[in-house]
Amino acid sequence: MDRECNVLEGMPAPRSRHFVDALDLSPEEYQQLFTLAEEIMADPAAFSSSCSGKLMATLFYEPSTRTRLSFEAAMLRLGGRVITVADPRTSSVAKGETLADTIRTVGGYADLIVLRHPKEGAAVLAALYSPVPLINGGDGAHEHPTQTLTDLCTILTYKGRLEGLTVATCGDLKYGRTVHSLIKALARYPGTRFILISPEELRLPEQVKEEVLALREDVELCGTTRMEEGLAEADVLYMTRIQKERFFNEEDYLRLRDFYVLTPERLRLARDDLIVMHPLPRVTEIVPEVDGDKRAVYFQQARLGMFVRMALIARLLGVA
Repeated sequence: MDRECNVLEGMPAPRSRHFVDALDLSPEEYQQLFTLAEEIMADPAAFSSSCSGKLMATLFYEPSTRTRLSFEAAMLRLGGRVITVADPRTSSVAKGETLADTIRTVGGYADLIVLRHPKEGAAVLAALYSPVPLINGGDGAHEHPTQTLTDLCTILTYKGRLEGLTVATCGDLKYGRTVHSLIKALARYPGTRFILISPEELRLPEQVKEEVLALREDVELCGTTRMEEGLAEADVLYMTRIQKERFFNEEDYLRLRDFYVLTPERLRLARDDLIVMHPLPRVTEIVPEVDGDKRAVYFQQARLGMFVRMALIARLLGVA
C-alpha cells in the first residue's frame, strides 16, 4: 500500500511501498514472491550482487533471533550492507526521541528499514513517516507479516497448495501475532478451514475473527480446548508458545505455559501427511523427540524465511 511521507518541509514527498500488514500484498503478489524465492534458492550466485550499494537498517526494539538475523543474512546474501539498532537503550529512544523522528532520521541513511516494536500499530505509524520502504518485523501482539510470508511459502513447499486446507493453530491465539497474520492471509484462499486450539483465556480475539470473516464469509473457524480434536483432521498443525512477555501476571503464565505439549504419542493421532510448523522460539510446547519426525518442518521453515525475505527486499528495492 502506497503512503505519502513528508520528510522535510520544502522537499518533495517521496512515495515508497511498505509491508506492514499481511494483507498489503495480494495472493498474486505472494505467488510472485514465492516464485522469486525459488529462483534465489536454485541459483543464489545469480542474486549475490542484486543489492550492491544498498543499505538496510534494522531497528529491533524487542528481542529477536530468527527475524533479525534472517533479514540481515538476506541483505548480505544479496550483496547489500546492514546497520542495526538491537537495543533501544543504546539509541536516542532512551533520550525520549519519538518513533516518527527516529524513522525520518534513519530513512535518510538507509534504503530500507525493518522495524520490530513492542507496541501494536507502531509499524503503521512508522510507515507514515518513512521516506524509504519499511517492513514490519513484528509489532506487539498485532502483526508479523514476513513470518506469514515464511509460513505460506512453507505450506506451499510441503503441501503443494494454499487452497482447501485444514489448519490447526495451537497455543496462544490471543497474543500470537504470527497466528493473527497467518489466519488473515490464508482466509483469502478458497476452502480454508481453521481449528483454533487454545485455553479459554487465550482464544483468538473477536476483532481478528471479524476481519477474517470480512475477507471471506465461508471461512470455517472452529474453536476447541482439546489438542486431540485438531490433530486428527489437520493438514497443517501450527504450534505457538505461550508468550511470557505478554502476561502481566506470572502466575497466569505458569498456569498456562504447559497447557499444550506436542509429543510423539500425540502425533500418532495425526495423519501421515501432516506438517508441524512453529514460528520459533519454542519453549516446552514441542518436546525435542518430535524433531526427528518427518512431519516436523519448523527448522526448514526458518531457513525458508531467509529466502522469502531476500525476495521481499529485492522487490521493495526494485532490483528483481
